[in-house]
Amino acid sequence: MSVNEKQRNKYVTFKSGNEYFGLKIEYVNEIIVHQEITEIPESDDYIKGLINLRGKIIPVIDVRIRFKQEPIEYTDRTCIIIVNVNDIVVGLIVEKIAEVVEIKEEDILPPPSIVIGGDEKVQNKYVYAIGKVGDSVKLLVDPDRILKDEDITVMEQAIEENTEE
Repeated sequence: MSVNEKQRNKYVTFKSGNEYFGLKIEYVNEIIVHQEITEIPESDDYIKGLINLRGKIIPVIDVRIRFKQEPIEYTDRTCIIIVNVNDIVVGLIVEKIAEVVEIKEEDILPPPSIVIGGDEKVQNKYVYAIGKVGDSVKLLVDPDRILKDEDITVMEQAIEENTEE
């Protein structure tokens, strides 16, 4: 069995607000403790800045703020999940890591749709599915949807500026 087959149904779950989210483990490079962040001027509030991870400059975003939740103070439970999104390495600041779980394909359901003013159904822009794990559910997020194209441009420029020094 290849590594990809072993990891196919595995998700890193993390807490944000009152909800638990899942991220396919194949996106995750590593999980690190929260560290000092250098701010990027004139960026969206959820783009917290840049970190230096073993000599590599990585932009980080706060998942709580991106999901329009109230920001909280970072604690010793705060982690940064290092992921690869659209060929750019990004850190996702999360409240705390819960666990790595296996969610079988038959336990993954489409997210609920909402009808607004009789219009077409609107899906949550970050959550692509709901994963059933025992008696609980995890909201499965797509890291590609967390970042907008203009965010990636801002981050790439900031990385270039900070690696030229």
